Amino acid sequence: MLQFNNKNTEDYITYLKSIGSLSKLFSDSEVPYLYYRVAENIFCKSYNAENLGRLDIAYDAKINNVGIGLKTFIDKKTNNEKIAEFDKLSSHIKELHNSKNNDKLIEFIAGLRNERIDFANRTYGIEKGIYHCVARRINKILFYNCDFNKIDISKIKINKIDSKSLSFNCKNDEYSFNFAKSTLYKKFYVPDDVLQIDITIIDDPLEVIFNWFKTQETQVAQVIYPTVFLPLYSVKNNERFVAEKSGLNQWNAGGRKRDFGEVYIQIPSFIHKQYANFFPARDEYFELEIPTGEILTAKVCQDGSKALMTNPNKALSDWLLRKVFKLKEGELLTYERLALLNIDSVLVTKIDDRKFKIDFAGIDSYDNFKSEV
Repeated sequence: MLQFNNKNTEDYITYLKSIGSLSKLFSDSEVPYLYYRVAENIFCKSYNAENLGRLDIAYDAKINNVGIGLKTFIDKKTNNEKIAEFDKLSSHIKELHNSKNNDKLIEFIAGLRNERIDFANRTYGIEKGIYHCVARRINKILFYNCDFNKIDISKIKINKIDSKSLSFNCKNDEYSFNFAKSTLYKKFYVPDDVLQIDITIIDDPLEVIFNWFKTQETQVAQVIYPTVFLPLYSVKNNERFVAEKSGLNQWNAGGRKRDFGEVYIQIPSFIHKQYANFFPARDEYFELEIPTGEILTAKVCQDGSKALMTNPNKALSDWLLRKVFKLKEGELLTYERLALLNIDSVLVTKIDDRKFKIDFAGIDSYDNFKSEV
């Protein structure tokens, strides 16, 4: 996995050198500048990886069944890097912190991290995780891989806890948690045996870009597929909740006997108004690719085309409720469960009129999407 001696890595090094050389577009420092989104794109293009960076899950990329967490940082003796945020659960964390029950507090925080890794594993068919780190020093970029581990709660040793933060070890991994930011950090150390790239930073990168652009006779347009976000929740009195008798809990509705697999994802009327031709007409089947690459047969249905369903309907519940959310038959999906996993929406991408992809999206994704239209 990611052997640093092949053609992919040659391309990777060239991309890093190229982007690093343009550092003076952003900074006067002699340490190369590398925006983390650019680092994700370079890695994924070089290694033909699936880019998961914008999905707010435990991994930033995927190659076959390997999940990759990508980190880029200016190398210091101790590189304390963010690996998870728990904003929506900060009130409960605060309660545990104030209760002085350190064992329950650390178990809850570690459990949240582990559950998000498990969620990503079962959703994307990931069997192993690694971190790929890109460290930066004066006129140099270094990169290496290291272990991506779950936190073994039985092996945790608390080093320090006060009103501001918590620090702890688990085997060889070192973590800290900031209570004000509700954020979990991990320490990364750069080993001695890493690949180092010398970076020549161009004095006037704007002039280089200007001259290059003038020489281009044609520009190849990038294909951008249309996307929409759909909420997995409802709102009442400014409070989010998962309805108990509709949507992904439709199986619990009254009126007749229902199957536990009877579910749908709601399509708000706003989507049909602003994106009238995004989905096919009501009851017309199309392919829906889930994150593992499997293809489900889907359609929009019900009055106002308000529901996204699969055929058989059980395919959607088997994937979402059983495999992803790990709910038993008869167990309601709640917003608390969504918040635990740091998701509350799905992202639907239209490849063509009969092919779509669906993925998960982080907390507030639907609201942000709607507010930007």
